[in-house]
Amino acid sequence: MAIPRVFTPAEVDALIPRLTELVAEQLRRQSVVEEGLAELARVAGGLPATIEPTDDDSSEVVRLKLELSHRIKQYDDGWREVQALGAVVKDPQIGLLDFYGNVDGNLVWLCWRYGEESLRYWHSLESGYSSRKPLRAEARQRLWN
Repeated sequence: MAIPRVFTPAEVDALIPRLTELVAEQLRRQSVVEEGLAELARVAGGLPATIEPTDDDSSEVVRLKLELSHRIKQYDDGWREVQALGAVVKDPQIGLLDFYGNVDGNLVWLCWRYGEESLRYWHSLESGYSSRKPLRAEARQRLWN
C-alpha cells in the first residue's frame, strides 16, 4: 500500500474553496443522474437490468441509457478530481471528505463536509463521522506533517 499524503489543517483549509466548487458540482451531477434514472424508469416501464443498450430497447430507451452513461461518467470523473487533491470521499451524498492528518504521532482523519467554511473536525481512523472532535487551537498546534 502506498503511503498516503498527510495534510496539515492549513493545507486542507487552502483546498476548501476549490473543494466547495467541485463538491457543489458533484451534488448537482448527482441530481442529474437521479433525474436521468427516473426518466429512464418512466419511459422503460421500470428500471432496466442494465444501462447498456440492448436489442430489445426502443430508440428512446437507447438514447436515455447512453445519456445516463455519459452523466455517470462525468460524476465518476468529478470524484476522481476531488481524490486527486488528496481527499478520501467518505459520503458522496452529503459531500463528506476526509484527509489524512497526524495528531501526537498518530494518523487520523481531518474531516470536512460540504458547506463548512474551514476545517473544524478530526477523528481517529477507526471511528466515523459521528465521532468527530472539534479542531480547537490546541489540537491545530498538535497537528503536523
